[in-house]
Amino acid sequence: MQPDAFSISDLRPDETEAAVALWQECGLTRPWNDPRADISLALGKPSSTVLAGRIGDTLVATAMTGTDGHRGWVYYLAVAKTQQRNGIGAQMMEAAANWLREKGCPKLHVMIRSENVAVAAFYARLGYEKSDTITMARRL
Repeated sequence: MQPDAFSISDLRPDETEAAVALWQECGLTRPWNDPRADISLALGKPSSTVLAGRIGDTLVATAMTGTDGHRGWVYYLAVAKTQQRNGIGAQMMEAAANWLREKGCPKLHVMIRSENVAVAAFYARLGYEKSDTITMARRL
């Protein structure tokens, strides 16, 4: 029997709880962010989406992707622990880049928590460079 192929498309609303569980497994959720609201917001706008990576019918990866028209961003890149280190993360980032290219976006940014050295190394292997910028935020 042949194993199910890996595929990527937009997250379906009925996959919200599976995505939240994946983000929790990967340590991406924070008490001050409502992941369900983040998913709803991303899926409800033409300038953003949540890409879903599946093996068969099982959600194994996500990448929330959006653009302001000039810069593209990826958040919540997550790969199930059982599927890590086999190229799925790179495929998700390429899918996010392609989604942004289709929107006419010329640049892709990712934000990495400073303590997450392993993730920074992952992005460096994909060709991302450290940017000399400071990101600041204010909750609205």
